[in-house]
Amino acid sequence: MIESLLVANRGEIARRIIRTAKRLGIRAIAVHSEADADLPFVAEADEAVLIGPANPALSYRNTEAILAAAKATGAQAIHPGYGFLSENPEFARTVEASGLIWVGPDADAITAMGDKINARNLMAAAGVPVAPGTTDPAADLDAAVTAAAEIGYPVMVKAAAGGGGMGMGVAVDEAALRAEYDKVRVFAERMFGDGSVLIERYFPRVRHVEVQILGLADGRVVALGERECSVQRRNQKLVEESPSPAVSPELRVRLLAAAVRAGEAVSYRNAGTVECLLDPASGEFFFLEMNTRLQVEHPVTEYVYGIDLVEEQLRVASGLAPTFDPDALTPAGHAIEMRINAEDPKRFFPGPGVIRTWVEPAGDGVRVDSGYTEGNTVTQFYDSLLAKLIITGATRDEVLERAKEAVAEFQVVGPKNNLPFFAELLDNEEFRSGAYDTGIVSRMR
Repeated sequence: MIESLLVANRGEIARRIIRTAKRLGIRAIAVHSEADADLPFVAEADEAVLIGPANPALSYRNTEAILAAAKATGAQAIHPGYGFLSENPEFARTVEASGLIWVGPDADAITAMGDKINARNLMAAAGVPVAPGTTDPAADLDAAVTAAAEIGYPVMVKAAAGGGGMGMGVAVDEAALRAEYDKVRVFAERMFGDGSVLIERYFPRVRHVEVQILGLADGRVVALGERECSVQRRNQKLVEESPSPAVSPELRVRLLAAAVRAGEAVSYRNAGTVECLLDPASGEFFFLEMNTRLQVEHPVTEYVYGIDLVEEQLRVASGLAPTFDPDALTPAGHAIEMRINAEDPKRFFPGPGVIRTWVEPAGDGVRVDSGYTEGNTVTQFYDSLLAKLIITGATRDEVLERAKEAVAEFQVVGPKNNLPFFAELLDNEEFRSGAYDTGIVSRMR
């Protein structure tokens, strides 16, 4: 097993990885920016290194500073968490070239799945269902218009190198496509350094369902169930639950088998997620993308399968067998995760500030993975995620009732936060029924 681990991230995910590392007797090393010096993950690490100012380009995205910290502390491995450099193949290659263990999939898999068009084509060749769309980037606006006419409106205009719900737009006709194409292309060039655009069929009433996969050290790929991720704002997730209330036993078999084929197509190792769109009307699903890292919402899978995904990541990276029997995976119970963000609960605009009061809920079936505590400052430099509230229980109905109590008990005073939104959602009949789709938040607003 790895003996010392540098966590190249911040906030709740750094704290969460550190917790598992210390439980396993692994020396946990944090890196942090000047803005994060007082956050809990820094204090809880066995060792912490300042790597730069608040600007993430000069700290959490600074490869040289991170590798220098690893060398100075004698770290044996690097875990990238999610975001920042986690899906950067050059960083993964540099880590391994430096003689360190990379806790994640290899750079070739990250590269293969990082380009949305290449990923679509790979998945189609592997027998994974994909939505109608372009097999090459739309070279210009005229090519996009031609492609959209062949696919049929409405269409999704997507950045080929995008991710995290960014770099997407919907066009219901040619006029809208002409506006969206340039908007997405310019955004993609600025954010991802690649202005390539793809065109896909857009499904107005669709569910977002994903499958957790784990590529084991012996070469096998296993699927650890699905997660429902349809409660979204601006194509970014707010709530995840497992199992999905929309997935029947028969559909689950097909969905998980397709996710395993996706992983096998790129010889996947370590944790990853195969994201799909599910058409509730037909029961058909289509490959959306693969996230080549640990997901924010991994705790709901951990509960349902009774495993620690970070521990499994570390075991794969160490060349060890998993803690579970891959041939006897048995899910049980239900789990829901709510992302507590520092943002306005109506329009979801960021609202940083000093946390004057922070009171976490507790009790049976309540887990809080937080990045902050009372007295900390939430700055404008990073993602607005404050904490993840994970509620578990034997049934979905039991989880919903526990969730209402936990949201009412959670107190955050200072920065704006979206706890009032979750209180509203948990009383929403569409959500409670389980028959919701990605449009639920817009219908609530």
